[in-house]
Amino acid sequence: MTQPRVPISRIGKFFGVEDYDLDISMGEEWLHGDMNFTLVLYRVNRIQTKTDDVYGETLSDGIKFLPPVEFKAFVQVMAPENKNLGNSKIGQLEPGNIRISVYQKHLDELEIEINNGDYIGYYETENRVRYYSVNNDGRVVSDNKHTYAGYKPFYRTIMASYVTDNEFRGL
Repeated sequence: MTQPRVPISRIGKFFGVEDYDLDISMGEEWLHGDMNFTLVLYRVNRIQTKTDDVYGETLSDGIKFLPPVEFKAFVQVMAPENKNLGNSKIGQLEPGNIRISVYQKHLDELEIEINNGDYIGYYETENRVRYYSVNNDGRVVSDNKHTYAGYKPFYRTIMASYVTDNEFRGL
C-alpha cells in the first residue's frame, strides 16, 4: 500500500513548489558554477569491512571502500585549535574541522549517501589534499535552518574532523 502524498501548503499563498524549485536551482547554479568547491567522498563499504567479532572494531587494514565520488558543496574550514595532549604541557596544533553544506537534491542525483565514518578529500591547492572523517552526517534536517521557510528541507550540514596521513591517505 502506498502512502498518500499530502501537499505542503503552510505557506502556499506566497510560496509554492515552483518558487521552491526556482530558488534551489539558482542556489545550485551559484554553488556549482561560481563557487565550484569539489570534494571527493570515500564511502566505507560496511558490508566488506572486516571487524572484530567481540567489540565490532575494524581490524587493521580491514576497511574497504566503495569507489570514490566527486560532489559539489560549500566548504568552510574552521580555525585550528591549539590544545594540550591530556594533562601534559605538550601542545598540538591541528587543522580545524570542516563544515560542508550540500544540497540534498545533488546527493540524490548522484545516488550517494554520506555517513558517519566516511572520509572526504578537500583540495586546498592543486597539489595538496586534506582528508577529513565525517563525525556528523547532517541527517537531521527538520530544523528551520535546513528548511526553506519551514516549507521543505533542502540541504544538509556535514561536519568532519581532520585526519592524519597515518589514518587515511586516499585510495
